[in-house]
Amino acid sequence: MHRPASPIALYFLLFSFLTFAQTRNTSFDQVLSDPEKSIIANTESSKNYNTLLAAIRATDLEDLLDYEGPYTIFAPSDLAFGKLSENAIAELLKPENKKKLHQLVTYHIVAGKLSASKILKAMCRGNGTATFTTVQGDDIVATMSGIDIVLTDVQGNTARITLADADQCNGVIHEIDSVILPEKI
Repeated sequence: MHRPASPIALYFLLFSFLTFAQTRNTSFDQVLSDPEKSIIANTESSKNYNTLLAAIRATDLEDLLDYEGPYTIFAPSDLAFGKLSENAIAELLKPENKKKLHQLVTYHIVAGKLSASKILKAMCRGNGTATFTTVQGDDIVATMSGIDIVLTDVQGNTARITLADADQCNGVIHEIDSVILPEKI
């Protein structure tokens, strides 16, 4: 029988995560450093999100993520995209697959600004689990593994938030270590 996590344990994890995230956040200073710039502007200046940026541009989401918001982006790094085959990425970037690529990219976006602490608070209210609906329409589920927030897609694939809370003028970016997939792709 599965016992839900106690609120005290979840608050302890929240404190531990925030303390740990502050020490890990120094990498974001080099990656996505200017909270006065938009998601697109900071992603363009980064060297870690070239594949994501190409996918955003191929799906005509560039204007949306440059001006609108706020949005939370669970951003797969180039290393995360590297876990997919080169053929899969090349196939998705073809013009005839624009709809599939659009579904993939929008599955990594949630409307609103969800800081790591807000995600953790939602998990506390949900006895260790929080569900968020993506712009694409499918849900992602957030849980904890040790001190890491883990996202699970509708297919059961997981991605860890490796860098949290890169504030942007139109939202927040959390780097994840894997590409998550919507139901229909």
